[in-house]
Amino acid sequence: MKIKHAINLSKGLTFWVILGMMVLYQNFTLGPWVYLALHGTYGFLWLLKDRIYPDKQWEQEISIPQGFLVFGLVCLYWVAPFILISSGIVPSLPLVAIAISSNIFGVFLHFASDAQKYFTLKYQSGLITEGFFKRCRNTNYLGEVLIYASFAMLAQHWLPFLILAIFIGAVFVPNMLKKDQSLSRYPDFTDYKCRSGLLFPKLFTSSIPVENNLER
Repeated sequence: MKIKHAINLSKGLTFWVILGMMVLYQNFTLGPWVYLALHGTYGFLWLLKDRIYPDKQWEQEISIPQGFLVFGLVCLYWVAPFILISSGIVPSLPLVAIAISSNIFGVFLHFASDAQKYFTLKYQSGLITEGFFKRCRNTNYLGEVLIYASFAMLAQHWLPFLILAIFIGAVFVPNMLKKDQSLSRYPDFTDYKCRSGLLFPKLFTSSIPVENNLER
């Protein structure tokens, strides 16, 4: 099986798992409905993205036991809705508004930057230094951080934030550093790295002309 099969299974089940929690705990207040809309929709959008412009890093073949491990790790993101729904926590309206805004920004950055990368590399390989990647080398990961931060906000508990921090440290950062190492083979990468951030946009830098090569 491929890594994406385990990830996609978790993403596809998310809506139904959250809805099941709501039924189990008979919690149909504003918070769970908002959470269901945000996280459930994100799961379906992930599956749609995988059909339209899949990420090649998730195409790697793994064993079935490894697949169960990946599935279990991704399912840690279900801790946030469990805490929110089972505890009966009622998020304030300002918090709901902030979480929705963070989620919208995150989805935009994540899906749009992945689309730019996929369709650019489809026709020409090299270093991408424009668009979503002009000031940030991993805009897609920044989007994911904003998305899962919005879920943690609604739960109003430290554990979802800790889980997100673990994923950032154990998955996101190693993948970003591995990508940097791969891109370092391009002559213009050093200049590009100086004027772009690893995860957050580097807004204040000297203007260094870099040719718009494309990134593989």
